[in-house]
Amino acid sequence: MFGLNVDKIRKDFPVLSSGVIYFDNACMSLKPKQVVEKMNEYYYKYSACAGRSAHKLSKKVDEEVDAARMEVQNLLNAGSAEGIIFTRNATEGINLVANAIEWKAGDEIIVSDKEHNSNLIPWLKLKSQGVVVKICKGNEDGTFNLKNFKECFSKKTRLVAIVHVSNLDGVESPIGEIVKVAHLNGVSVLVDGAQSVPHKEVDVRKLDVDFFVFSGHKALGPTGTGVLYGKKDLLNNMNQFIVGGQTVLDSTYEGYDEELLPKKFEAGLQNYAGIIGLGEACRYLKRIGFREIEKQEEKLNKLATELLSGNEKIEILGPKDWKKRGGIFTFNVKGMKSHDVAKMLDASKGIALRSGTFCVHSWFNAHHLDGAVRASFYFYNTEEEVRVFAKEVEKICELA
Repeated sequence: MFGLNVDKIRKDFPVLSSGVIYFDNACMSLKPKQVVEKMNEYYYKYSACAGRSAHKLSKKVDEEVDAARMEVQNLLNAGSAEGIIFTRNATEGINLVANAIEWKAGDEIIVSDKEHNSNLIPWLKLKSQGVVVKICKGNEDGTFNLKNFKECFSKKTRLVAIVHVSNLDGVESPIGEIVKVAHLNGVSVLVDGAQSVPHKEVDVRKLDVDFFVFSGHKALGPTGTGVLYGKKDLLNNMNQFIVGGQTVLDSTYEGYDEELLPKKFEAGLQNYAGIIGLGEACRYLKRIGFREIEKQEEKLNKLATELLSGNEKIEILGPKDWKKRGGIFTFNVKGMKSHDVAKMLDASKGIALRSGTFCVHSWFNAHHLDGAVRASFYFYNTEEEVRVFAKEVEKICELA
């Protein structure tokens, strides 16, 4: 039985009381007051360093950070907390992997043709070391092409770096099949889960991924927080990326002994308030329930599609079937610039959404498009908001 009480949930998000219609969730989710209050608890009651001092305040921070790490572990169903590395965002997690692996000239990395810059540029940067980046082209409707993927492999393939759910059109990659193919070829897989973790249940052990990253700010958490999950044997064999305080067990003027996981990769004083807030965000998401979140998003995308897909002036990016687009509705109004459409929606009814290329410049350039408008829904959005949005888009179409 569908049990989301959206009206009650919306009271947890103070921003919504301003009357804004917030459809920019793929960029950043709003923050419930429970997360903000948990962060304030750190600042007001035990603001101190973790793992450095022997006093009670420091011990309390240690306990809260450890609790947050366990919340993330449970959210991802990771095998151990040691494989959970706190970062500033998914981008940092990907860069950590890219810089901690020792590459050889000729090594090959496979990515899809719809990768966010965060999961493209770190690999392209390795071309200066002789690394080859192969692009797996998808189907015309934006779905993943498994046949093309299999043909990308060679004896030199070292890593697959793939998006879980596209921020461009909401299409989900078949990660289970991708991992099986990669592992049969002896290749590790890194998954960008920035758009999946906030919206669906993710089980890294069931998927058997080698690395998995996500950002806290898209999952009800604070900005400047993120996670890299990795299999322990792989993480242990990787070089340290950033070193210094907290990353060593001991040092002399001649050398040092590196820390154990996860501290090995968590250099310097951390964003303790953010990490603790991220732990609270994980708790909040689990209380809501991912099946309920998916149902709400599907309902909203279905409604938006039904209301707008019949308009000849509207071009929907990605599959026409709303079921394949999760909570993302990306479109263009023929004859109008995407930024102009977004500004008009904001000015008329306070509808906040994204326009432009969404950091997927490569895909837009390949398809000779200047950009698009993206409405991305979340569980605190309502059908009435979608109806207002659709009505305003129809008005804009009349001007095109």
